[in-house]
Amino acid sequence: MSRIGKAPIAIPAGVTVKVSGDVVTVKGPKGELSQKINPDLQITVEDGQLTLARPSDDREHRAQHGLYRALIHNMVVGVSEGYRKEMELVGVGYRAAATGQVLELSLGYSHAIYIKLPPEVKVEAKSERNKNPLIILESDDKQLLGQVCAKIRSLRKPEPYKGKGIKFVGEVIRRKSGKSASAK
Repeated sequence: MSRIGKAPIAIPAGVTVKVSGDVVTVKGPKGELSQKINPDLQITVEDGQLTLARPSDDREHRAQHGLYRALIHNMVVGVSEGYRKEMELVGVGYRAAATGQVLELSLGYSHAIYIKLPPEVKVEAKSERNKNPLIILESDDKQLLGQVCAKIRSLRKPEPYKGKGIKFVGEVIRRKSGKSASAK
C-alpha cells in the first residue's frame, strides 16, 4: 500500500472540503482551490480528517493514490497557511521592481524584462544597500507558485563559475574553479 496515500489529511479549523463527483474543492481563509481526481478513488471526510482509498492494487491505482493525496494535502495547506518562495538576484547591476502584478527585471541584458504574474500570486521586490535584490512570491496554489518561480529563474539561471543569476534563497550553487585550476 502507498505510504503517502494511506496517511490521513488533517483538516484545520476554518477549512472546508467539499467532494462532488470527481472534483474536490477546498476553501479556507487564504482562498479556494479545486482539483479533478480519478473517479475510481474513494474520498471520505470525517472527524476533521480526509482519507483516500483505492479500489485495487493495480499499478495505475497505486500511483494515483499517493499523487492525489499529496495534491489535496497541498491544497489544504495552501488555503490555510499559503506558500512563500524567496528568490535572490546575484550579479552586478541586477535589479527587480514590482508594480502591482508586473515584475520588472534588469538582468544584464540590453533591455528590461517585464513579467505579468497571475492574480493568484502576490509579488514583492526588496532592494537593500550592499545586499542582493530579493523577489518574494506568495500564493495559495503550490503548483502555480512553482511554475512562476521556474519561469523567473529560467530568464537567468545561476552559472557555476561566478554564481551569477537568479537563485532561491538558501540554494547552494555548485561552483567550478575555471581555467586557473589546471595551471600549476
